[in-house]
Amino acid sequence: MSAATQTTLFAEQALLPDGWARNVVVEFSADGRITRVESNAEPAGHAIAVLLPSPSNLHSHAFQRAMAGMSERRGPEPRDTFWTWRQIMFRFLDVLRPEDVEAIAAFVQMEMLEAGYSAVAEFHYLHHQPGGVPYASLGELSARIVAAAQTTGIGLTLLPVFYQYGGLDGRPLTQGQIRFGNDFDRFAKLHQEAGKALQALAEDAVLGVAPHSLRAVSAEDLSQVVDYAGNGPIHMHLAEQVAEVDEVLASLNQRPVEWLLENHDVNERWCLIHCTQMTPRETVELAQTGAVVGLCPITESSLGDGIFDGVRYLDNGGRFGIGSDSNIRISLSEELRTLEYSQRLRDKCRASVATEIKSTGRVLFDSVVAGGAQATGRKSGAISEGQFADLVALDGNAIDLEGRIGDDVLDAFVFTGDDRMVVDVWSAGRHVVTGGRHVRGAEIRNRYRVTMKALRERL
Repeated sequence: MSAATQTTLFAEQALLPDGWARNVVVEFSADGRITRVESNAEPAGHAIAVLLPSPSNLHSHAFQRAMAGMSERRGPEPRDTFWTWRQIMFRFLDVLRPEDVEAIAAFVQMEMLEAGYSAVAEFHYLHHQPGGVPYASLGELSARIVAAAQTTGIGLTLLPVFYQYGGLDGRPLTQGQIRFGNDFDRFAKLHQEAGKALQALAEDAVLGVAPHSLRAVSAEDLSQVVDYAGNGPIHMHLAEQVAEVDEVLASLNQRPVEWLLENHDVNERWCLIHCTQMTPRETVELAQTGAVVGLCPITESSLGDGIFDGVRYLDNGGRFGIGSDSNIRISLSEELRTLEYSQRLRDKCRASVATEIKSTGRVLFDSVVAGGAQATGRKSGAISEGQFADLVALDGNAIDLEGRIGDDVLDAFVFTGDDRMVVDVWSAGRHVVTGGRHVRGAEIRNRYRVTMKALRERL
């Protein structure tokens, strides 16, 4: 899927790096890069009511989309938690085949694009066959994620995950986890194969690394993975659950955030996922590193992770982006709304992240666009020359956008409307959503239906 030779858009209003502008012409070339941005221009090209930079979804486990709705019954434990949900996930893994992974990934990527995301960072830890035996090609399942991106046209940052142990005591991986596991040498070979597979995509594709968590990787090998990453993005789960914090504290004599900041040069290349269990001091210190925190409010609500200390983090210059994680529901607007409402419920306030200059919706949107671009290592995040044309257009006929201008548009999108307002999406110039629907949506949906029917028969 490639961009047109030259595309011209005309927006009645557009969000540019220096704020809102009217009557904006945006042009981009066949390589997907923006070549011209002009305000107060004469109409030309494809007409749009509202044009925004499109954010990247910075954290996804694609295969978990097929589990949505399967974990809402109580198990034998007196209290259902993240850890009981994880056992369901491990059992589900045992029936997944490579062709299933590709079909599920294509479906969830399509949903992301229709929700307004242009790119995704796939935190890809499903590597081997059931039982843990590697495929003939170590990168088989990485190649399936790439193939899905070829179908959907989404911008892909592929993050092969290094997963070594079942816990900080070095215990072996369990039946479900064993499909994830590698020692460092085999992970390096797998990572190389993933990089080769990624060459099938356009030049906006990015390769990074993802040491899974402090629980799953030894301190020594975490250092090796960080060195191995070169200049690419580094993503890692951190401080998501109370039990995780307790395990790290018992083993390393420090809390997860405290230990990581003391033992590694955490900087702009890092994206730390969740961080819902931090002390005020940790929140301030992490904010000052320049790293991005990857927030997944819908999943964090679903799993009972806790509430991120967003107000304190932003007040100290912290950067964040949004991910869909378990993919139980794909909705850009709902992720932002859930994040803000969690702060209001905790602090008993309103408009928690708004400033005297920018509205709540504007602060949230600006943050996730910038944070997502940084975390994915993607040259996007603004409607400006030289950037990839990652763009989303909203429907000017949406009833909740009637008469709205400037920040009021984003407030309506986040708090009043929903992703049905999205009418067009471009990913590095590829026009992947038109009229609110993915251009290959029927094909992708039909394949997903067939896959889900087969999976139900195997479960």
